[in-house]
Amino acid sequence: MRTAKETWDACKGALQVQVSKSNFETWLKDTEGINCQGKRFVVGTPSTFAKEWLEKRLRSLVVKVLMGITGQELDVQFQVCPSQVLAHPGSDSAQRRPSPSSISRYTFSNFVVGDSNRLAYAASLGVAEEPGHHYNPLFIHGGSGLGKTHLAQAIGGEAADNGFQVVYVSSEQFTNEFITSIREKKTEEFRGKFRNTDVLIIEDIQFMVGKPQTQETLFHTFNALHDTSRQLVLTGDRHPKAMTAIEPSLSSRLSCGLVAQVQPPDGQMRLALLRARAEEQQMLIDEAVFEFIAQRCVDTANVRELEGALNTVVAHANLFNQRPTMEMAEQALLGMPVVDARPATFTPASILKAVADHFQVAPESLKSRRRDRRLTLARQIVVYLVREKTNCPLHDIGKLLGGRDHSTILRSYHKIATMVNTDTTVRGKVNHIATALRA
Repeated sequence: MRTAKETWDACKGALQVQVSKSNFETWLKDTEGINCQGKRFVVGTPSTFAKEWLEKRLRSLVVKVLMGITGQELDVQFQVCPSQVLAHPGSDSAQRRPSPSSISRYTFSNFVVGDSNRLAYAASLGVAEEPGHHYNPLFIHGGSGLGKTHLAQAIGGEAADNGFQVVYVSSEQFTNEFITSIREKKTEEFRGKFRNTDVLIIEDIQFMVGKPQTQETLFHTFNALHDTSRQLVLTGDRHPKAMTAIEPSLSSRLSCGLVAQVQPPDGQMRLALLRARAEEQQMLIDEAVFEFIAQRCVDTANVRELEGALNTVVAHANLFNQRPTMEMAEQALLGMPVVDARPATFTPASILKAVADHFQVAPESLKSRRRDRRLTLARQIVVYLVREKTNCPLHDIGKLLGGRDHSTILRSYHKIATMVNTDTTVRGKVNHIATALRA
């Protein structure tokens, strides 16, 4: 008889490959299966906020995944159980001083090193051992799920263990605290928190695009820390020089230390990652199963999805109290979507057509002088996507859209760059079009 915890662990393994990294880490990672009686399944959450978010945004997917695992449709209920979490990511303790207990999963000892991440790993280790003396700032960039968060938190944990004060936040948390400090007239408290620390770690800098006040605040924070030889560690999805909507002065600061890239793992590294994760879980798995999972995820450039595939196989094995076999691995991954990680080739013309198709208008209408709201938004999204996905100069984007001038194109880009971070409808349209381009 499976326990609620075992069933929910299997569910989380399946959900990890179906939701984004940020959603899994924020809302699902610290949940736990509490009870299952009849058709009522109770999931424990670390906070009321998490409970409400899961109920509104993820209930239907959870029910679907649980039905696939248990063979029956369950009435899923979320219940607040804050004692489950040692240090919730949003708590002050988690931000200010990462501890081995709160981020034990993200350490240097369990980071798998290969050609794709060797420089980033070595630099991170040096920074953690002697903050402010090497590579200041250290900027780690790469695609989602390639180990940026692992290295950032490993730096924080190691530095904290060595007696250094650490502040670890996402760019969203930094922005929210900055806004709150202005609203509540606590700007001095904000400055004190972020400037009186030995190590400041900020993740996902790209989300500061379109937020000029936040960028300016980070610029001054950067100068205050750098001038006193205190360590800054930042992560992003691309090189700071490629973030065209980041203020040039800030971009220059972010690039003045060491910029290290983490890249997708090759075949040998995928196998090494799987072996390491299985060893952590003390699970004996045949080499053939590792090879099957590695091959199954050959087009997956995301380490997290690779680990998620392994977690799904292990969870299925635990449910049936069996050692993972090839047959079980095939069954467990049967419904896993195949991700094609080969670089997509985008052209300004293909982006123009994709946007026109999404808005159900003729491409020629986007080049016209008509200025109704729908066409204006579509043109602005064309500008944003062409600028983000290609090396097309602003002048050529203007020509693509019927001869619009440089300043109009630049305003359009910055407007959508801001709205992508503040308007869920616009963000959804941009993501939908980007997905269609890859199809």
